[in-house]
Amino acid sequence: MKKVLISGAGVAGSSLAYWLHYHGFATTVVEQSPSRRLGGQAVDIRGVALEVVKRMGLGEEIKQVRTRMRGMTVLDRDGNEVGRSTEATFSSGRLDSGDVELLREDLTQLLHERTSGDVRYLFGDSITAIDEEAGGICVTFEHASPCMFDLVIGADGLHSQVRALTFGSEKQFLTPLGMQIAIFGTDNFLALDNWQIWLQGGDAGYGIYPVRDNRELRITLGFAAADGDVDYRNIDQQKLRASERLAHLRWKTPTLLEAMWEAKDFYTDAMAQIHMPCWSKGRVALLGDAACCASPLSGQGTSLALVAAYVMANELARTRDDHHAAFVRYEERVRPFALSNQALVTEHPGQPASAEAIDAAKNAISIDDQVRMISRNRNIGAHNHETLKR
Repeated sequence: MKKVLISGAGVAGSSLAYWLHYHGFATTVVEQSPSRRLGGQAVDIRGVALEVVKRMGLGEEIKQVRTRMRGMTVLDRDGNEVGRSTEATFSSGRLDSGDVELLREDLTQLLHERTSGDVRYLFGDSITAIDEEAGGICVTFEHASPCMFDLVIGADGLHSQVRALTFGSEKQFLTPLGMQIAIFGTDNFLALDNWQIWLQGGDAGYGIYPVRDNRELRITLGFAAADGDVDYRNIDQQKLRASERLAHLRWKTPTLLEAMWEAKDFYTDAMAQIHMPCWSKGRVALLGDAACCASPLSGQGTSLALVAAYVMANELARTRDDHHAAFVRYEERVRPFALSNQALVTEHPGQPASAEAIDAAKNAISIDDQVRMISRNRNIGAHNHETLKR
């Protein structure tokens, strides 16, 4: 049985773990966080990705935990209403579409529940060295003992450690987008009822929306950020940075910033994309943001991760003894899809993508030709699909 190590227990890594186990691979996931990551923004599952989660048996479950927004209000820097919509929101697009918006933590929980009984998870650990040998890869961990694997997949995000160890410095692949976002949760001090509020003033602003049956708020701050070396892990420094960049905004901004300082789930990073000439090298391949980050500004990172994980696993199952051919086919299939979704951000910088552009990008790949292959490989795995759906 082929042994695969996945770095990263987010959407990309957990989805790949599901499909690799389904196809009969012995799968281990290593995650730097001491437990499953909580917090974060609402994410969208759109187009082809909806079919992927349906094939995972999650179609109805994601709908049960989806957001239920009724619309949004847009404010200027002083809190004056300048726009309102009951047809669409900035976070999810048109409310009458078949797409699903849900919290990232709810999606990763569903994925973890599907895999935790069959996949080995190493939380609170990370890869420190990858040494390819004639018959496999020797991986050295920060805490666990070194171990041999047949393949290593980097699904560890924008700042991928697997990518750095295998391909070199992040700087050669990273394209900054001139913006930084910060996300945190707090109590629903605005008493919002499934309604979003977006405030914009100059080169800074924020979005607020209720979650958990309107008991909590998720707040996304955004502001212009110059390129350069910034330690995004220094939380106090980054909270101060956000406070300074949003200080000119009025309305409820002072209360919001007070809540930010109290938040335990504060997360921030630069908005950037990853562009690489190749996503694999030897027995190592990259997936999701590690390979082709489109940035949260695209609204398509989650869908891209779900689809790419599905395609990679199926290509590896198709030629189990030729990982090179599998990685080549995976990239040939997914790269055009990734480029279409990255273009949602770069074709008209500073402007939201049109509904027509999003519809085209979310369906810019077909997975129909892999249905027969999945059926053919059902009996290869340790358990059949019904067992995996438990």
